[in-house]
Amino acid sequence: MPTETFEFQVEARQLLQLMIHSVYSNKEVFLRELVSNASDALDKLRLEKLRDDSLDADVSDLHIEIDVDKEARTLTVRDNGIGMSYDEVGQLIGTIANSGTATFLKELKEAQDEAGAEGLIGQFGVGFYSGFMAADEMTLVTRRAGESQGTRWTSRGEATYTLETVADAPQGTSVTLHLKPADPENQLHDYTSPWTIREIVKRYSDFITWPIRMVPEAADGDTAPEPETLNSMKALWARSRDEVSDDEYHELYKHISHDWREPLETIRLQAEGTFEYQALLFVPAHAPHDLFTRDFKRGVQLYVKRVFIMDDCEALLPPYLRFVKGVVDAQDLSLNVSREILQQDRHIRMMQRRLTKKVLSTVKDLMAKDADRYATFWREFGTVLKEGLLTDTENRDAILAVSSFATTHADDEPTTLPQYLERMKDGQDDIYYITGESRQSIENSPHMEAFRAKGIEVLLLTDAVDEVWVDAVGEYEGKKLRSIAKGAIDLDAKGDDKADEEREKQAEEYAGLLGWMRERLDEDIKEVRLSARLTVSPACVVSDAHDLTPALENMYRAMGQEVPRTKRILELNPGHPLVKGLNQAYEEREDRTELAESAELLHTLAVLAEGGQPKDPARFVKLVADRLERTL
Repeated sequence: MPTETFEFQVEARQLLQLMIHSVYSNKEVFLRELVSNASDALDKLRLEKLRDDSLDADVSDLHIEIDVDKEARTLTVRDNGIGMSYDEVGQLIGTIANSGTATFLKELKEAQDEAGAEGLIGQFGVGFYSGFMAADEMTLVTRRAGESQGTRWTSRGEATYTLETVADAPQGTSVTLHLKPADPENQLHDYTSPWTIREIVKRYSDFITWPIRMVPEAADGDTAPEPETLNSMKALWARSRDEVSDDEYHELYKHISHDWREPLETIRLQAEGTFEYQALLFVPAHAPHDLFTRDFKRGVQLYVKRVFIMDDCEALLPPYLRFVKGVVDAQDLSLNVSREILQQDRHIRMMQRRLTKKVLSTVKDLMAKDADRYATFWREFGTVLKEGLLTDTENRDAILAVSSFATTHADDEPTTLPQYLERMKDGQDDIYYITGESRQSIENSPHMEAFRAKGIEVLLLTDAVDEVWVDAVGEYEGKKLRSIAKGAIDLDAKGDDKADEEREKQAEEYAGLLGWMRERLDEDIKEVRLSARLTVSPACVVSDAHDLTPALENMYRAMGQEVPRTKRILELNPGHPLVKGLNQAYEEREDRTELAESAELLHTLAVLAEGGQPKDPARFVKLVADRLERTL
């Protein structure tokens, strides 16, 4: 059959130019695409031979071969797989010229403002054409297993391509790229360099089932050197647990995480059924220094049939598990042509749900069986895990089940919420907590005094995320999570007539002072009231039950959100000598100028006691200095 020349349609030319110049963010992936196609061809031949033992095909040494010719500047990727017939070449390799092109360009135009090319190309199967990113001309020679006649396809990626039959083609497919000149500035490397070929294969195709061989060029007069196998073919996640040593797992972890230390935990998962995939995940022993930075890269790599697709696959685990490293290998996923952008389908969501539950259940097992390793995990990753209490309502209970918190019950041993519930006092209805910058600062807070006096346990929450998740969660096992620094607190036993009578008496006694201080401090506070939470300190400031705390206000402002300033409540300890003296002076003096300064100082001292800052530091210093001077 003579050589036939076919002309690309106008739409096909547009699509081909898009493939060459716009789709791939990294030009070296053309080699990954060609190797992946070759691996698929070998898989198909093996399956076809199993189905039809009479098939005239050699399956004794299935492999992929890469051959470079520096002088001619060619790179050839060949396999001895299933191959293609003349008609199949026209249908499969010529896909770019079929009617689907018009559909693709139409959808691309509609989606250009949103996803661009990346979100649409996967369904058109034109990854073969990525070779034109590196080549001026491509030649494909193929023969289908069981047939006697081969086919040659040639194109320069412009207006036309040619098809012709060949009589002496070997079984399988070879693709030869006539390479463009190297241009490092445009990410076009020298693909005749053995070192470059080794690096690309190791990065993208190391775990492909079939050997990928490269024949080094022989020096003049030397015999042909032995082929070098470039890939390890050791997909540890596809092998049973008893076939892999811990050392091999640890070496894989170090390879993909660039961490010289061993992982804290190894997690295996194999899903079978209508959608199959394997996962091999690792929990590091130490948090990376950039875990909370905006540019932090996720640690899970995605493979499809052992072909590397992407680093940092954000779709596989939620952000609060971003510290997990590892590999997920799916047998069938919808990918774009460059294999870089996943289409968000139900398979991906299903994988994320199952992987998330597997990681959380592994942490739960650590908590139950190995307290030391769990303590290491929580110290390194507890803060980021608690982000999930805000974002993942589906797994909120599972996250709470593996969470632990500092508490007034013990100085150095954290507690879980179930343990807290077991120790609750009779008649205690709420789980009490306090937030702050450090354990030392909140343990010394005036808000703690009544709880310490009555032996009521308080959770000590010092992470920034704690300011938010407690409100989002709200309760645990029917017990409300309640801040001891918000709203009114009354720890006296219900129905205590004597206590009720005492409070009524104090309210009447201090009514004048409270009203006067409320007027004097109107710019800073919304209310002045007597406190049931103070036993030692003269005063404290608290937030109203549904108001933002100062720390949360500052957090929102740091994120660029406008938050109105919230007035706080000033609580006075009626049993403190300073408050008693202030009340007596209020009743006895007509000139209350100095008394107003004392009220201002008392409020500022309460703000300082909870770790806040004076509104006017210079004025506060002057008032204190004046008072000190009078005592000398």
